[in-house]
Amino acid sequence: MKIGVVGASGYVGGELLRLLVVHPKIEISMITSRQKAGEYVHRIHPSLKGFIDLTFSPLDMEKLSNSCDLVITSVPHGKSNKIVKDLYNRGIKIIDLSADFRLKNPKDYVRWYGWEHPFPEMLSRSVYGVPELHREDIRKAQLVSCPGCMAVTSLLAIKPLIQNNLIDIEHIIVDSKIGSSGAGARANAGTHHAMRYGVIRPYKPAKHRHTGEIEQELSLIAKKEVKISMSPHAVNIVRGILTTNHTFLKKMVSELDLWKIYRNSYRGEPFIRLIRDKKGLYKFPDPKFVVGSNFCDVGFDVDEDNQRVVTLSASDNLMKGAAGSAIQNMNIMLDYEEMDGLKYTPLTPV
Repeated sequence: MKIGVVGASGYVGGELLRLLVVHPKIEISMITSRQKAGEYVHRIHPSLKGFIDLTFSPLDMEKLSNSCDLVITSVPHGKSNKIVKDLYNRGIKIIDLSADFRLKNPKDYVRWYGWEHPFPEMLSRSVYGVPELHREDIRKAQLVSCPGCMAVTSLLAIKPLIQNNLIDIEHIIVDSKIGSSGAGARANAGTHHAMRYGVIRPYKPAKHRHTGEIEQELSLIAKKEVKISMSPHAVNIVRGILTTNHTFLKKMVSELDLWKIYRNSYRGEPFIRLIRDKKGLYKFPDPKFVVGSNFCDVGFDVDEDNQRVVTLSASDNLMKGAAGSAIQNMNIMLDYEEMDGLKYTPLTPV
């Protein structure tokens, strides 16, 4: 199958290409970048030297649709929707990595992103791209919208508790720590080494836009409105996310019962690892041990004194939080093995 990538010059685009060049069943037919058109890909992504000889192309919709069976779009929020609408009308399968088709209610775009969606009729045609939630819908979809990196990491930790009606759904606190690559490749005053190194920097401590995705998806599971209080922090790592999710039980459950609940929820899921060890340094999920992989590690601890379950989840924001999710969704849409092109152990140490 022939794959095109639109907007491949950033961190996520580079990660997509890293995965695609070794995928056993696809061929990259076109790679676009408005800013880097005409430049060899390996000059922008040096790690791909010897793996790919293509140059970046300008965006030509006719050429793209004629040369590709599926297109992955990796352009900024608010810029993707017109490209996706055009490709959709041409009958092309699309995986979109922006937020432009994640939310189902058009009013949520005004609330979380500050703009009115130009194609609200498209929102119901998009499938939210978390296979652990929507695998069969993804399999039949023409348009899949990949989740936000902090959203998917948190969702996968909380999902089993909502499914089993164990927690107060109006008081869920998501504390997220994310590495610098989550800010993208474009520099600003806060990303210079002197200002970025050594930080634990809260940003958007209330009303972060990924809150909308988490509430939307958990509300679908609960069949009633779920409320999330989310606060993200930039921390001194390059890749990775750790979410610490504070949830409050309706009634006490044992540690053994929680093990059973999480195992049953994720039985057979190739990219979910349950991490809770009684020995050693690494008792709970840690983003250091998922870097370069598509795994989301999930664990929990019980606070009996406060009838609280702390769920923890770790992922690589460029993988399960972006490019890895795109490839996983692509495999499902094209009826390939779900782990094709993703059978990487995490890189350790990093």
